[in-house]
Amino acid sequence: MQFELLSQLGLGLTRSAQTRLENFVKVFNIYNSHTNLVSKKDEEHFFVKHIYDSLSINLFLQKYGFEKFKMLDIGTGGGFPAIPISIFYDECDILAIDSIAKKIGFVELAKKELMLEHLVPACRRAEELKYTDKGSFDIAVSRAVAPLRVLLEYSVPYLKIGGYFVAYKSLSADRELEEAQNALATLRAEFVEKIDYKLPGLEGYSRQLVIIKKNDKTPSIFPRKSGAPKKLPL
Repeated sequence: MQFELLSQLGLGLTRSAQTRLENFVKVFNIYNSHTNLVSKKDEEHFFVKHIYDSLSINLFLQKYGFEKFKMLDIGTGGGFPAIPISIFYDECDILAIDSIAKKIGFVELAKKELMLEHLVPACRRAEELKYTDKGSFDIAVSRAVAPLRVLLEYSVPYLKIGGYFVAYKSLSADRELEEAQNALATLRAEFVEKIDYKLPGLEGYSRQLVIIKKNDKTPSIFPRKSGAPKKLPL
């Protein structure tokens, strides 16, 4: 396992974290062999493409001084980035949501096997979260393949004022930011910066964390009813 690469992200690898990462990979490989959580072509570079990429959030967490936080992971899929983050920040509350039951089923299994007490998996869409979840998270994250203006409506309403949405993006970030100007204004948020990083050993895999800050209370109609953000993006 390429654990030494994590030092590039400012992460110190404790024995506990290493054991959990090793167990996570084992559990993931078994589950993925019969339930397609990631594509077969990604299996060869699984650690870098999914675990390392998920943990790149540490570049943001260190820069912005976060040690304890409440996080929402939107479209977690097979638990990315929620599970790797929970392994290293195991006292932080993380709600990981996805609309596909078999994927959340795996996250629930991993939570149990890795004893991640503060990770809460839930099979639901972002538009269907409780009203009481609005304005309650310090950070929202997403590696989901969706345009930024759509992800903003899924995430910003659930952030505290002064909270941050961090979107994992590739080189499409500039175009998506341009398209998201109306969404940013409508949801009372602003673009702060992009944090660039590369996936080690994979040429051409340049990545960016797009940092969005919530500046004021989001109008109560957001997010709109299920499906609307995607069909009629802001």
